[in-house]
Amino acid sequence: MPVTALVSAKSCGVTTSALALTLASKRPSLLAECDPAGGTLRAGFLQGEINAGLGLYHLAAAERTGPEALANAFASHLWSLDEAGHRKLLPGLTDPGQAGALVRTWTALGEVLHVMAEEAGHDVFVDAGRIALESGRLHTTLTPAPLLYQADLVLLVVRGTEQSLTLARHIIEPLRTELTERGSGMDALGLLLIEEGEARAHQVTDALKTPVLAALPFDPSTAGFYINGGRPPRGYARSALLRHARTATEQMEAAASRRRIQQQYLGRKSSVQITGMLQRLAERGGRRG
Repeated sequence: MPVTALVSAKSCGVTTSALALTLASKRPSLLAECDPAGGTLRAGFLQGEINAGLGLYHLAAAERTGPEALANAFASHLWSLDEAGHRKLLPGLTDPGQAGALVRTWTALGEVLHVMAEEAGHDVFVDAGRIALESGRLHTTLTPAPLLYQADLVLLVVRGTEQSLTLARHIIEPLRTELTERGSGMDALGLLLIEEGEARAHQVTDALKTPVLAALPFDPSTAGFYINGGRPPRGYARSALLRHARTATEQMEAAASRRRIQQQYLGRKSSVQITGMLQRLAERGGRRG
């Protein structure tokens, strides 16, 4: 299963989208709320049900002790979002001032998240918040850069409005460069479109020179429930946001699978003889029945 990091140029529904994807996935899922500006689900969607004693900040001290301590702390700081325990949350920071303590923790946490995805079979979604740049590079404190470098997919969340697209244009190239030079490649970058505004998916792809890998409808009622918590809106289980989020998780899995296959293929070293044979076959064309 993939590790997918969600980011934005400005507040653009990253947390709401990440939560929708986590709750809609057909597989076990995990949402890691890793926005250095602080998490919002604790006070919003969960309405204060958990206190500051649980969550991301406590992993920093554990990481300094060692990998085993980090793994144990990670497991003990997860919160179940459903009774069966299939959907889990790592709650975010309660104070943006805590972000500095996590700078050296992000890489080790990324490795833990990949274990959850690859060995425990979870769809892992990382709420990485708003992109912050410093001299054209990802800011080392205000952005969890190592999590983006390690992710199978990095989705920039945009809306189909001119304002959103204008803001995205300023960060798309630096982000693409960072993933090329320090991450898993520029093809890890895609867009998650919130369908608010006039621009359609193909227009957004053309405007940002980046593919829209999935889209979610503008659904204020369900989004409000994810932001504020309380009672689900009427018809929530059949809501447009939840249904499209389920489809989006499948599209993301397919995109990540294509990347893995391409990387495995390109990573193999073919012998000169095999390479020549393939070239001759390509020139001759395929067999007809």
